[in-house]
Amino acid sequence: MNLLEVIKAAEKKGVAVGHFNISNLEQLKAISHAAAKLDVPVVIGTSEGERDYLGVHHAVDLIASYNKEHAKGGYRLFLNADHTHSLASVKIAAEAGYDAILFDGGKEALEENIKLTREAVRIAKGINPEILVEGELGYIGSSSEVRREIPKGVAINPEDLTKPEEATRFVEETGVDMLAPAVGNIHGMFANAPEPRLDIGRIREIKRAVKIPLVLHGGSGNTDEDFLAAIKAGISLIHISTELRVAWRQGLEESLRDNPEEVAPYKLMPEDLKVMERVVEEKLRLFNKTHSL
Repeated sequence: MNLLEVIKAAEKKGVAVGHFNISNLEQLKAISHAAAKLDVPVVIGTSEGERDYLGVHHAVDLIASYNKEHAKGGYRLFLNADHTHSLASVKIAAEAGYDAILFDGGKEALEENIKLTREAVRIAKGINPEILVEGELGYIGSSSEVRREIPKGVAINPEDLTKPEEATRFVEETGVDMLAPAVGNIHGMFANAPEPRLDIGRIREIKRAVKIPLVLHGGSGNTDEDFLAAIKAGISLIHISTELRVAWRQGLEESLRDNPEEVAPYKLMPEDLKVMERVVEEKLRLFNKTHSL
């Protein structure tokens, strides 16, 4: 199945597809191991910064090689050009062979966001009609990091969240395949505080209004209860990045501490992989809770 078929199948089952960002091979290995263990599809995300580091074509080649070697049953990796802010980057990702692109105009006013996102859809679909284009409506921050306060301008108050009528207009006028609304979610996660609760009622209202798959960004740090309620209300794809980054650092620090004389990276990485795999497996089990694993 292609990515849209996978997402629609998840909707029918009442589950969500996990989306995890990577910037190195170890993160990809950890995600792949957990997905293969549970025999579920996952989406691998690379933001503009992560693509600059990895290389756009290297990322595409890595995903293709993993699928060629390991894909069977329900397991498959899909590649998303996460948080793409320029039309030039949309063109590069589409030409390189990405399965999906998120054009992020969430910080823009509605009219400008519609204008830019519509053009992003036109460019991407002109290169590959099968590619999925996701739009973002509402500002939820821009960095996957451990934070100490809510970023300035982030939509948290009910009156600032994505409105169903605006979502309807946005989808109709842009032609996006998926929508990422602001529903109380924030990129990154707090160092020593719980995340704000998701507005489950708002998710349900937006889903009824737009019908297309909804995406939850900034999932790191949200509660299991909120995730399950959000999936039931209409979320079909959930992004996790910061939690995986934190796990990478914790695992690496533990490995370096336990092996102070070791200089071979491949001997240090197995313990780091285990820490990251636990995070990914835990999320995938939760997102697929009604799925027979």
